[in-house]
Amino acid sequence: MLILSRKTNESIVIDGRIVVKIVRVEGDVVKVGVSAPAEVPVHRQEVYEEIQRSNQEALTNRRPAVPKLPLKPHRTDQPTIQPMVPAVISVAGDSVQQSKNNHHKQNL
Repeated sequence: MLILSRKTNESIVIDGRIVVKIVRVEGDVVKVGVSAPAEVPVHRQEVYEEIQRSNQEALTNRRPAVPKLPLKPHRTDQPTIQPMVPAVISVAGDSVQQSKNNHHKQNL
């Protein structure tokens, strides 16, 4: 372990990307500021240890897999769904029906 002495407002640089700064000293409590890239997780040691413990527990206490539901057999007695015939909408009421009929005749 590397041991360094720092005073208030002095820093330590780690890997050129992480800065640890002594912000304040209050009795036997030292306030430390850490600047690190977002992809570098920074935790207090007790929090880090709890995360590790929880992760290890999750790996060892696996729940059984959810059973798969059986597939339903395909029923052939059900009607098939026919595609809808597109219609041209117009202002005149009777032209809507006429457009549907003309389109249907063209596709036959």
